[in-house]
Amino acid sequence: MGALDGLKILDFSTLLPGPYATLLLADLGAEVLKVSSRDKYDLVVHWPPEIEGSGTTAAAAWLGRNKKTIFLNLKKPSAVEAVKRLILEYDILVEQFRPGVMAKLGLDYETLRGVNPRLIYCSLTGYGQTGPLSPRAGHDINYMSRSGVMASAGRKATGPVLTNMQVADVAVGSMNSVVGILAAVHHRDVTGRGQYIDVAMLDGMVPFNSMDGACFLAGAPAPERESQMLNGGEVYDFYETSDGGYMSVGSLEPKFFADLCRGLGRPEWADGRILETDLPLVKETFRDIFRTKSRDEWTELFSHYDACVEPVLTLAEAAADAHINARGLVPDVPLPLAEGRTVRQLGCPIKLSDCPAAYRHAGYPEGWHTEAVLTGLGYTAEEIRDLSE
Repeated sequence: MGALDGLKILDFSTLLPGPYATLLLADLGAEVLKVSSRDKYDLVVHWPPEIEGSGTTAAAAWLGRNKKTIFLNLKKPSAVEAVKRLILEYDILVEQFRPGVMAKLGLDYETLRGVNPRLIYCSLTGYGQTGPLSPRAGHDINYMSRSGVMASAGRKATGPVLTNMQVADVAVGSMNSVVGILAAVHHRDVTGRGQYIDVAMLDGMVPFNSMDGACFLAGAPAPERESQMLNGGEVYDFYETSDGGYMSVGSLEPKFFADLCRGLGRPEWADGRILETDLPLVKETFRDIFRTKSRDEWTELFSHYDACVEPVLTLAEAAADAHINARGLVPDVPLPLAEGRTVRQLGCPIKLSDCPAAYRHAGYPEGWHTEAVLTGLGYTAEEIRDLSE
């Protein structure tokens, strides 16, 4: 039994934020039905490569894990009526259109809660349902930029840097949607009433200014690049090794800094006083020392020190890492249309002792369950073709 068995979610989201949110919920036992359009191009669903014999790309097989998928043409009144039938059963809805789109389709919260007052309706957007930017399109880079976070990220000489992972999309959009939905489920369990959830990726990025943001709002100077404890202004940083690799140094607390100094052969600095008198000398010395050994040599050396020093691994190295595999983060998941075959995927990071995440099957091709689901609602084959084409 999954932790979220009994929750049924109708998912209208696209790209990454909404689908990853519903993936987490599906891994934990919720039944997710993904609604797509035959002719709307989804960049992430079609992200290459395709898994041979599966009918899906690797990205779609991952994000579609444990879900069903149907086609509906929401511009047709008959499809809107089908959604109204579905939400009598799938009483949690996730959508990722710009504000006002679902209202134009006749599928907004106010309309649908008239059909099912227990409906929990989560709208995930870049800028939210209100405010002057609410109609604007955006992507991860835009939300990070407008939040203030990127003004102190990167290097003074080169400016902001990209990380190849979607901070605003996943760490904000997906996670805040999951939190909001589960909070609303608890409230519904207590009161019997559903509610509307407005999640904006820019909203969630603003608190990611974290300690420096809190200090700034209380009157401290605004943070600048390479000037703060956590953005390269102190020892906390990346250091290149002799083979072109990198080590990450997180030796913030005195005990960790002391072990760092011992590991680097500078025990005379272990008391940390040098950080107050000549920090530039410390960083330049550490950079020079790290360049004297390879990344793997430093990894082995610091395995014997309690210093918060770790290697920067490639994705291939991370996927093969003993600890990551011991934590079950790259499971083999059955491919539903390729009997006996599995695909290695990114796993669920939430560990529950009594009802852990389950990987029942990888994603199906888009629309695969259209006939089965709509037949279950009483539609004929001809009506199903009309609804989905």
